[in-house]
Amino acid sequence: MTRQLELGKPEERRKPEKRVNGIFWIILINLGLFVADHIFQVRSIKSLYLYHNWPAWYQFVTATFCHASWEHLSSNLFFLYIFGKIVEEEEGNFALWLSYILTGVGANLVSWLVLPRNAVSIGASGAVFGLFAISVLVKITWDWRKILEALILGQFVIEKVMEAAQASAAMTGPFRGGYPVQTVNHIAHLSGALVGVVLVWLVSRIPSPPDHEGPTLQGKSDKIR
Repeated sequence: MTRQLELGKPEERRKPEKRVNGIFWIILINLGLFVADHIFQVRSIKSLYLYHNWPAWYQFVTATFCHASWEHLSSNLFFLYIFGKIVEEEEGNFALWLSYILTGVGANLVSWLVLPRNAVSIGASGAVFGLFAISVLVKITWDWRKILEALILGQFVIEKVMEAAQASAAMTGPFRGGYPVQTVNHIAHLSGALVGVVLVWLVSRIPSPPDHEGPTLQGKSDKIR
């Protein structure tokens, strides 16, 4: 029925489908490293963790793709898909990857500066909170109906994100069975979200090119800058 109705629409009214691939690659990398680490027990994967006592520069990036347990991974992947898909649909593939890396690295950097030297940080939770903040900011408009919708749904979304935080990114204390004891790293969550807000603010300061297309960019004009 839908396809039949679409056939009757003028060509200019048909909206091309956006290809969303970046978020699936991010999810596949997280899944692949988890399988290699926890199922095949590839020892070299642990060198990707962020060891606070003497970190390598690349660990600030690679630690965002590693996870301590299936619960830790599954909760992060659920919200990665939701918020990452929104960011990619709104801003594109490059913006998604840039947002994931910068918010994840920012969260790990703050964690390294604040947490004890015996801590080990892994997980995408900082990036999840960063993508959450970005997806909210790029969707918000001054339309009162959109604001009301955000208020109604916002508390539910935030509650679910905080539940995911209970399986989150900071590892401290002695190792058990080759893996450190897991604790919640709220510093990574907050700093990841703040990096996302700062990233959107910085991008908003870049002057937009003149609008030669007319109505094609009209939908962007009422977004918060």
